Amino acid sequence: MTTAYLSLPPLRDDTMDRVVQSIEQVQNRVRRSSAALERSQIAYAVIGGNAVAYWVAEVDETAVRFTGDVDVLIRRGDLPEVTLAMHATGFRYRHVRGIDMFLDGPKNSVADPVNLFFADETVRPTDLAPTTSVEESIPGDGYRVLGLEALVRMKLTSFRLKDQTHLDDMLQVRLIDASLKDRLSPELAERFQQVLDQFEPILGNDTEAMGASES
Repeated sequence: MTTAYLSLPPLRDDTMDRVVQSIEQVQNRVRRSSAALERSQIAYAVIGGNAVAYWVAEVDETAVRFTGDVDVLIRRGDLPEVTLAMHATGFRYRHVRGIDMFLDGPKNSVADPVNLFFADETVRPTDLAPTTSVEESIPGDGYRVLGLEALVRMKLTSFRLKDQTHLDDMLQVRLIDASLKDRLSPELAERFQQVLDQFEPILGNDTEAMGASES
């Protein structure tokens, strides 16, 4: 019996260079936007996939998942000051489909923006909880990043497939475990249990303490 193998097109010679360049561009966008807010003394926190990547890298750099999104949490009342600070760094403000964002320079598209989220507000009317406060951020690697438990709450609130995948990433490196459920609201704890039921058997039944300090 012969086995049929799928024939894949060959990679371009510069494929890996383009991947590395894409990752560097995202990190550059994170650092430049954060630096602009720092210079203007505006409270903020990097959230989303880049925050997950920061926490995962604290335990295992090889387990980091690349993300093209740059998501930043600010206070709504600071939006005018944020806009001035970002414009001074070359970002352009846009409001697209209900989302406040900044594009990086005149040629960038809405495919790779800096997305804004507002602290202590619900993103969608159906959300179980509002976003967290910017005060739950900590100093990260060159920028402020959302604290671990606050990040988990936001991921459980959004609960899209990629949010569940991010939670799995944190479970796999033992940043979080079942003990966290006791510190969540009943609604978020129920969602966390769904994630545990799906992913935790891979880890075994032991429940280690949180693997990283937020202080």
